[in-house]
Amino acid sequence: MLVEKNVSLQPYNTFGIMARADTLVRVYSSADLAALRADAKLGAAPVFILGGGSNVVLTSDVAPVVLKIEIKGRRLVQETERAWIVQVGAGEPWHDTVAWTLAQGWPGLENLALIPGTVGAAPVQNIGAYGVELQDRFDSLDAVDLLTGQSFSLDAAQCAFGYRDSIFKHAPSNPRAGDVLPRSMGLAGRAVITQVRFRLPKPWRPELAYVELARRAADEGITQPSAQQIFDWVCAIRRAKLPDPAVIGNAGSFFKNPTVTPEQCADIIARDPKIVHYPLDDGRIKLAAGWLIDACGWKGKTVGQAAVYDKQALVLVNRGRGQNSVTGGEVMTLARAIQTSVYERFGIRLEPEPVIL
Repeated sequence: MLVEKNVSLQPYNTFGIMARADTLVRVYSSADLAALRADAKLGAAPVFILGGGSNVVLTSDVAPVVLKIEIKGRRLVQETERAWIVQVGAGEPWHDTVAWTLAQGWPGLENLALIPGTVGAAPVQNIGAYGVELQDRFDSLDAVDLLTGQSFSLDAAQCAFGYRDSIFKHAPSNPRAGDVLPRSMGLAGRAVITQVRFRLPKPWRPELAYVELARRAADEGITQPSAQQIFDWVCAIRRAKLPDPAVIGNAGSFFKNPTVTPEQCADIIARDPKIVHYPLDDGRIKLAAGWLIDACGWKGKTVGQAAVYDKQALVLVNRGRGQNSVTGGEVMTLARAIQTSVYERFGIRLEPEPVIL
């Protein structure tokens, strides 16, 4: 465990927002979390858990103790006739992990390539892209309860995965030190994920339901692409329409795709026949938030140094750099203006994906 004071968080959030942490603790192992809890001052302080900083908007300096999760390690823990079970430390970069599994000959995560962030953050958000969600490849995870010091494991059902949602995004109700950790309560700010295990299926089959991947396969005349080909296609598609956070600060897709009833969708289609929508297994309809924002004329618009990306309206970006970087206030002013505009035109309330702190 390494404790640092008055630390700039600008390098640790992909938006590049200037903010500082009063205290930052680098966590390299579960033992570090035990040491943190044993510390008379740090153990009693509120915390903010930070992975790759790719899904956060900092609106001010951070008073809680920032836990920078840097737990490393990747290994195959089990192989059966039906799957490879791979365990990865929460601090490992997500995209590097996807590439590593393919290099080992263990396909299954290729549709999730080039998503920024760390492995430990992936279950929190239930990340998803191009027809696959994390829950589709999830086996279990290990975590530590910061209030009791208890180590525990959760399977997929206990994680309560939903669309960009999990038990780790919901705050516990009236938690008290010494409480036994209820599996039905929220774990935000209370539990730190240390290891994640993935179940990579045998036999593998390509997931090509997403229209852009199906189009790529058709254009190249490939009916049974390899996992590496899908990985390469996903990377190319993402690079063509999404900004690289290392070049243009951003937090990826800023709003969740909203879901509506078939009746609500039919009403919107009657007014806007070109709206992009997808039927879901539960009978509801998912609308493309980027299309809604673009239809309201927001692409390329700015508030201070915050802007709507000119190639993808779902992404808000940082037009500044260094000392002239965007502020969290500018980002949220732009986001709220977009929400108001979309609601006034479509009657749809957009929900931000990133954590707003």
